[in-house]
Amino acid sequence: KRVFAGGEPLAPRTAARFASVLPQVSLIHGYGPTEATVDAAFYVLDPERDRDRLRIPIGKPVPGARLYVLDPHLAVQPSGVAGELYIAGAGVARGYLNRPALTEERFLEDPFYPGERMYKTGDVARWLPDGNIEFLGRTDDQVKIRGYRIEPGEIEAALRSIEGVREAAVTVRTDSGEPELCAYVEGLQRNEVRAQLESLLPGYMVPAYMIEMEQWPVTPSGKLDRNALPAPDGAADAETYTAPRNVTEMKLSQLWEDVLKNGPVGIHDNFFDRG
Repeated sequence: KRVFAGGEPLAPRTAARFASVLPQVSLIHGYGPTEATVDAAFYVLDPERDRDRLRIPIGKPVPGARLYVLDPHLAVQPSGVAGELYIAGAGVARGYLNRPALTEERFLEDPFYPGERMYKTGDVARWLPDGNIEFLGRTDDQVKIRGYRIEPGEIEAALRSIEGVREAAVTVRTDSGEPELCAYVEGLQRNEVRAQLESLLPGYMVPAYMIEMEQWPVTPSGKLDRNALPAPDGAADAETYTAPRNVTEMKLSQLWEDVLKNGPVGIHDNFFDRG
């Protein structure tokens, strides 16, 4: 009668497919780290209400738990503004066994309930106008690329919204010495994905690399193993590569490869798409 999904954010298209196959079954999107006894929030999906969402909310706190979205100074963030998610109330652990320094870092005094503690999750979230919370990603996943602060989770949500994309992940690679966005997609060819993504996101958020995936590496607990995702093979779009035809084009191609730290560079490549 009920299916609980957790561990990884539930993609809206996955939820829609589930509803179309099993309309009589209730699908619940759950959230909660081990440090808060696993369950801290849940959201019961509604296919009609959630049809156009880029992200499925994690919902509202379970009974006995409190969720705070705070800025770096532990001030409450208003609705719609992203901040770090903290969990307080029943279920919060006493700390890490034999790890006093880490316990002190992650389990803090609750500024709103004197004498109680709250857990610093490291997750980025925001309150929605309807009183639900939306999970946006991890604080340690945020990256600055060429002056722009980017949240890979935003790009993943946009990728999953594209018709035909079954699953997607975005990581930051430093193989060339500079941070670059790399997207992994299943279900569509990368050229099709890139063309549609460019209409959804500003240019600086479009990954330099698109890698098509058929099988995803997972950890023993079943979560996506981001560290095991394959590195790009050098060329951003090898199938569209056209070699330089004369000395001038060869010199320009070599300059681009030296600056961008990747190659080969073809005569139709876009400087900004390549990084």
